[in-house]
Amino acid sequence: MSQPTAADDTARAMMRAVVVTHPGDLDALEIKDVPVPVRKPGWVRIKVKAFGVNESEVTTRQGGSDPEVTYPRIPGIEGVGVIDQADPGSGLRPGQQVATMMGGMGRTYDGAYAQYVTVPAGQVIPFETSLPWDVVGALPEMFQTAYGSLTTGLGLQGGQTLLIRGGTSTVGLSAATMAKEIGATVISTTRHADRAEELRVVGVDHPVVDDGHLAEKIRALVPQGVDAALELVGCSVLADTLRTVRRHGTVCFTGALAGQWSIPDFTPFMIPSGVRLTSYAGEAADLPADAFARQLQAIAEGRLKVPVAKVYRSLEQIRDAQAGVESGTTAGKHVVILED
Repeated sequence: MSQPTAADDTARAMMRAVVVTHPGDLDALEIKDVPVPVRKPGWVRIKVKAFGVNESEVTTRQGGSDPEVTYPRIPGIEGVGVIDQADPGSGLRPGQQVATMMGGMGRTYDGAYAQYVTVPAGQVIPFETSLPWDVVGALPEMFQTAYGSLTTGLGLQGGQTLLIRGGTSTVGLSAATMAKEIGATVISTTRHADRAEELRVVGVDHPVVDDGHLAEKIRALVPQGVDAALELVGCSVLADTLRTVRRHGTVCFTGALAGQWSIPDFTPFMIPSGVRLTSYAGEAADLPADAFARQLQAIAEGRLKVPVAKVYRSLEQIRDAQAGVESGTTAGKHVVILED
């Protein structure tokens, strides 16, 4: 069967979408009827079933993103759903379950806060699962970031000790479950003692309250220093995180939950002798389809836990979803599902 073209009625149909026409508060998230996006050659059109809500989308709505983000814009850096259109011979077929994320999605081109989204074919991960869409919708961005940080960034191995700084974030919680699956001992942080149980629930061995000065606390647990550290809080605490790691251990800088992405008057000599510092900022291709399939299977079998904070059941609840992300009071992912 030939694929629809831009001249088809299908391409001219309308859909519901969340549109940010200008930066602002939650009222800047407007629900509108807009044309269904036209698929370009080499791209795929996906019927969106669910998407996670992320801090970067809050930043886009507020106007704090990089200059590459222009308005009006449909946000959404990740989504899951089924193939609606794809190039013949692409290996993707209508109705196939897929995930997509990153790569400028929701930033330089329209994202997943909509009934349909178009993305480059190379940015699509096919999968098969009977898990519900609200579970699968929580996974792409946090799994890709956590998986890439632990593998590409840290090369984490079973038997090693991992520190996750920023442990109650969605990436931190996801990284903890993956690290335990790998066979690592996990130390993870929270700024609030009453949230330590949230870390234990996902398998963290040693929850630690982070008051901004961790090195002494971590060395009390692991005198020689941890093998690896995943930095999610940011540059404001990076020097302290570096001091928690053993010689020839590695720190991977992945996020800046505290908002500081750079260090004024940085000097390489702030890095302890023999400690390695790297970073991770990957794309969909960094999460291979077989790795995603293994994670889905582990969830289905109860070996991996998905940290979902709350599920919202229509685009009309997007303001509540972003407000939930901004409040940061509930651990886990905020997920919007779209009912047929």
